[in-house]
Amino acid sequence: MAFAHSYRRVVEVVLATLATAAMFYFGNGLEPWWPLMWFAPLPVLLFALRRKWWEAALMAVAVMMLGNLNMWSYFTKTLGMPRSAWVGIFLATGVVFAAGALLFRVLVLRGAVWSGLLALPAVWVTSEYVRNITSPHGSAGSLAYSQLKFLPFLQLASITGPWGMSFVLLLFPAAIAIGLHLRHTSAKRALQVAGTGVGVVAAVLVFGVVRLALPQTQMVKVGLITSDEKANATVTDPGADTERLFRDYARKAERLATEGAQAIVMPEKLGVTLEGEAARTDAVLQSLAAQTGATIVAGVVHVDAPIKYNEARIYVPGSVVQRYDKEHMLPPFESNLKPGTTLTVLPRPKQKWGVAICKDMDFASPARLYGQAGAGLMLVPAWDFVVDGSWHGHIAVMRGVEDGFSIARAAKNGFLTVSDDRGRIVGEVSSSSAPFATLLVDVPAAHSWTVYQLLGDSFAWIAIALLVFAMMQMVRLRGRALRQPVPISRPVQSPTPR
Repeated sequence: MAFAHSYRRVVEVVLATLATAAMFYFGNGLEPWWPLMWFAPLPVLLFALRRKWWEAALMAVAVMMLGNLNMWSYFTKTLGMPRSAWVGIFLATGVVFAAGALLFRVLVLRGAVWSGLLALPAVWVTSEYVRNITSPHGSAGSLAYSQLKFLPFLQLASITGPWGMSFVLLLFPAAIAIGLHLRHTSAKRALQVAGTGVGVVAAVLVFGVVRLALPQTQMVKVGLITSDEKANATVTDPGADTERLFRDYARKAERLATEGAQAIVMPEKLGVTLEGEAARTDAVLQSLAAQTGATIVAGVVHVDAPIKYNEARIYVPGSVVQRYDKEHMLPPFESNLKPGTTLTVLPRPKQKWGVAICKDMDFASPARLYGQAGAGLMLVPAWDFVVDGSWHGHIAVMRGVEDGFSIARAAKNGFLTVSDDRGRIVGEVSSSSAPFATLLVDVPAAHSWTVYQLLGDSFAWIAIALLVFAMMQMVRLRGRALRQPVPISRPVQSPTPR
């Protein structure tokens, strides 16, 4: 009997670990299947309420390490990071998940179910926000990005940014876990907690459906061009080589302009331009802009010795060449480049367009600043790593939802992607689909106001406050338990023999 009981415990542990790890593996990462993330934490949370704390903690760490094996090749091969970096990052993630699960466990088991409901979401969002403001990779890695294809839910980002999405995504399984745990001992309370979780999700989705149904105006035709041919998938040398490449791109841009493109975006780091010697290169696209009336954005490495910039050169009809310098660099690949500090806003009749570059769109700023400036369309040169083309390219989509603008993003080794301010992909083609891949679509360019522009990361601070509250509840309950007198059991005396 003891062996059978022990065997069942081992099987339960293995099944719960594998189920959660599998849902994290396929529900998150570079190609997430978004429905899985709504249930991924559930087996661990149920296990935590039934077993010892250390067993729950070990399981939480294990599922995170196993579930994030989907990023092993990307970290160690694509980005060239040491294996120890992957281990450190996801071990820390596992510790955060374990801390959230244990706080959830202790509060629910001591009767503070409403505080327990908030525990895991508050711990997780606090961790995501701290990583966002301390890491060179910004918000990349947030659970919210697993939900980019779930458009009604994605609209929550217009109020809370990614923080509210991660919070609700974890609140739901926590509510279900508490409901299942209490269903036999307190059915009414179980229904209240589970109903609250479902109700919050329902309210968010109703808001999302309504927002998606609102009309959009001021359509603009945008064209995107990129080439992944071997000679074009590197940074071309300055001078004649860069001028020749610009002419190749100009021929494709001219065709897009004759088909009605009002804005044309080319990738990041096409070639190298030198301060004081860029006139011949600039003339190629500046003359095309003047001839066609289209605004053209092309990425270059601009050298003003000894300083180098990752720069977007902007060619506007009837204007001098403008520039935008990338603000957020990708270490270690861009550690030798100087970050920019200013926005570039292009006034248009009844519109404003902004310019950013690739990794800038992993961060709340400068995107939120562009939103506050009234930008309705962002023109974004980029360069991805093939395997992350969809994942990294679509991270930018959330910035559009947060800040009320459409995005035209042209990447080498990735995708040409145009999305609107609701997160809908208006058009997309692979950069490897042709020697010179192109995309021409109509997209809304009117700026839409969002709550996130006004409140910024306030929801992250709300999550931090809820975490403090939950921890105070834990301390209070523990103190009350310690103050309660322990009943003294008296020995049972045998009757006195007569």
